[in-house]
Amino acid sequence: MNGPVKNGPVEVTLLTEGTYPYVHGGVSVWCDQLVRGMPDVRFHVLGITGSGREPHVWKLPPQVASVSSAPLWGPTPQGSAPRGRGLRRFLAGYERFLLALLDVDFEQYFADELYELAEFALTGGSLTAALRTEGALRSLQSLWSRPFLATHAARPTVQDALQATDLLEHALRPLAVQPPSRGVAHAVTGGLAVLPGLTARRFHGVPLLLSEHGIYLRERYLSYRTAPYRWPVKALILGFFRMLATEGYRGADLITPCNRYNRRWEERGGCDPERIRTIYNGVDPGLFPYAGPEPETPTLSWAGRVDPIKDLETLIRAYALVRAEIPEVRLRLFGGVPAGGEAYRERLDRLVSELGVGDGVVFEGRIDTVRHAYAAGSVVMLSSISEGFPFSLIEAMACGRATVSTDVGGVREAVGDTGLVVPPREPEAMARATLGLLRQPQLRQELGEAARNRVLEQFTLERTVTTFRNLYQALLDDPRATPSSATEPVLAGCRV
Repeated sequence: MNGPVKNGPVEVTLLTEGTYPYVHGGVSVWCDQLVRGMPDVRFHVLGITGSGREPHVWKLPPQVASVSSAPLWGPTPQGSAPRGRGLRRFLAGYERFLLALLDVDFEQYFADELYELAEFALTGGSLTAALRTEGALRSLQSLWSRPFLATHAARPTVQDALQATDLLEHALRPLAVQPPSRGVAHAVTGGLAVLPGLTARRFHGVPLLLSEHGIYLRERYLSYRTAPYRWPVKALILGFFRMLATEGYRGADLITPCNRYNRRWEERGGCDPERIRTIYNGVDPGLFPYAGPEPETPTLSWAGRVDPIKDLETLIRAYALVRAEIPEVRLRLFGGVPAGGEAYRERLDRLVSELGVGDGVVFEGRIDTVRHAYAAGSVVMLSSISEGFPFSLIEAMACGRATVSTDVGGVREAVGDTGLVVPPREPEAMARATLGLLRQPQLRQELGEAARNRVLEQFTLERTVTTFRNLYQALLDDPRATPSSATEPVLAGCRV
């Protein structure tokens, strides 16, 4: 095993999934801030993508030395499956891997078999071809029909086995990517982005830093509620994500959640609390100055990506209730539709039409200068069902706007007593809070001023970047040590 190289400039490989540098907003903003804040660090980006043909939407600074991708749904990887004794050995390990996903009594097999699959993929074997053999399919069919497994009662079909195998094969494709062999591997989300970081640590001794913004596992649970698969398929795939989260928490040298809510998930997932450092997201106050006077027409504004996780349906329903009391109020939605999200946008259009509020709702599309989106509102809204420590919220606060937000992730930590927080998926509660603010201009002004002061005191970009710079160096100096002393002054007021 090779150790991390310490001579020369600090090298960091950012491991992303569906974000930087291919998508605007959210975690991508955080990545760009981190990279631009460290011109003396040599960055590489390894992105888990869809097709592998996604263009870069961020202009990358010179400290980004390379960008590569690991497409999940691109062309089928070439290669042949093992035969004879090699295939039998592969299938024996694969069956233990599947058992670990389906039964808690066999979870101890997961890590060893995951790294066996990775070693097979990295040393010339075609993992895709091996997983698509008839033997692998029969292994799953036989295994999850055993009476002692919960999937037995659902009577899994051949179609179920084909779907589950296909989903699992695509999810495991990052194992075939050559992992970083030097510097620090920094997974900026949980989930599949962690895979190259785990293999880098296992095979090259590269320290692994894991930052979580939202809880990847929770979001998988939410998305699979409505996924078009039978329960045995969901059980297997969610079992994989659950065990991957556990191995990520166990294997990372340091975990940096962006809020206390994430930290609780990580501790329950098995992470040693001594390896967790809460680091809040930060913004540059110079880029988000006080927004100035409110619009003449009462307006609710929202900024983000048009995605089901943002639950714009609840926001639109809340708007309709507010409009029934204040007919002149408007709702302006700023943000683009990510690839694959067209159906959701169409659903929102239908909802606007059904509620009869089409003349008051405007989908503005993506905006280059996002502070203008916050300035456009009398109140800035956030309706998500899952968040980490949302940039749109602290940016709006920096602009001095009063906010109404859903109580998810680190929202309450961000807002404190400077905005109103309501339960998610409850348009009536959101409407009541919004009406209260719209009817009290003095309260809006006071909350907006307090919100900006809170950002200036606690959530600045300079603090965030300095913290991570210290952590990178501490991990390179000794990845087994808990790098607390180097970061304690920077984290004052932010630790838990």
